[in-house]
Amino acid sequence: IAQPSLQPTGYQLSANYPNPFNSSTWIEYSVPYQSSVTLKVMDVLGRELATLVSGERGAGRHRVEWNAGRSPSGVYFYRLVARPLSGVQLKEYSETQKLILLK
Repeated sequence: IAQPSLQPTGYQLSANYPNPFNSSTWIEYSVPYQSSVTLKVMDVLGRELATLVSGERGAGRHRVEWNAGRSPSGVYFYRLVARPLSGVQLKEYSETQKLILLK
């Protein structure tokens, strides 16, 4: 019986949970290789509100919480940018998703 691989096969940014949310939400992402990763939250005008991740991350699934306690209700975006550190011929990966804060 073949065991499923727990190692991600590609970069992935998952939908935040819960969404919509009140005060805080969880964001999950996967990286298949040791990578330089940034994960930022922006308002609808593209202004950066928070940097949730900035630095090297090992291969695997990662989870981070955003506490939007002082932010008003509305639509926000979160963006993952990841770059393999070495030995892999992949280009930079980026993905943006929407989240909704309801207070």
